[in-house]
Parts: sequence; C-alpha cells; structure tokens
Amino acid sequence: MQGLIRNPKDFWSGLLFLVVGLGFLWVGQDYSFGTARRMGPAFFPTVLAGALCLIGAVVMLRGFITQGERISGFAGKGLVLIIIACVVFGLLVRQGGLVVSVALLVLISAIGSVHFKVKNTAIMMLALALFCAVVFIKGLGLPIPIIGPWLGGE
Repeated sequence: MQGLIRNPKDFWSGLLFLVVGLGFLWVGQDYSFGTARRMGPAFFPTVLAGALCLIGAVVMLRGFITQGERISGFAGKGLVLIIIACVVFGLLVRQGGLVVSVALLVLISAIGSVHFKVKNTAIMMLALALFCAVVFIKGLGLPIPIIGPWLGGE
C-alpha cells in the first residue's frame, strides 16, 4: 500500500474526511430525512455528510495520483488543545455566556498553534465574541446568554 500512495498527506486527510462523513451518515440514519420542501432533522446533516464523503474520496484518490511530500510529524499538542477548547466551550456557554465561552475557545485553540501571538489572539477573541453575539443571539435569536449567570448576567 505504501508504494501506491504517492501523496500521504492527501491520502490520510481524505481518509479522515471519508470516515467522519460516514460516521455522521451512520449516526443520522435513525432521524427523519423529509423532503427538500419539508426538511426533516436528518436532511441537512446527511447532505453535508455526503458532501464530506465525496470530498474525502476525491482527496484520497489524489493521494494515489499526485506526487506529494511525506508526513513529517503529528501536531498532538494542537489536537489536544482544540478538543479541550471545544469541551470548555460546551461546558461554559450556558453558565458563563457566549462571549466568555467564545473568547476561551479562541484562546485555548490559539495556544495550540506554533504561530501563537498574544496581540493577534486578543484581537481575534474580541472580534469573534462580538460577531457570535451579534449573529447568533441578536440576529438568529438563540436563547443563549451573552453574559452568563456566573458573571452576573441573565
């Protein structure tokens, strides 16, 4: 198999996309699909998972066709910190509020990068917290507190 794979980065990333897409298709199979006019809860996730599978298959196929560089390492620190950031967001969003949760998500994720800079991260924290508050709470009306009860909010 190693001799057939000419571009390991494309092959393995395509395989990852394909596995994640198939996983979402498997999880969503018990939900009602509906129609294009009356979409059920599985419609949009299934369409996205199908697109992800298609992209994964194409990228994986490119791994056999195009020449590419070998995989030199694995960013374990970044992967772990991004997972931690998502868990922290999920745990804090109701009690800490959207602004605090998004800010911490950005900060923890940014620390996982080799290009981490405090000033750039602070700007991104503020910009994304404001953007999320405007779009998701004001624009879409989601019932998430901007500042949560832990900080004296709603």
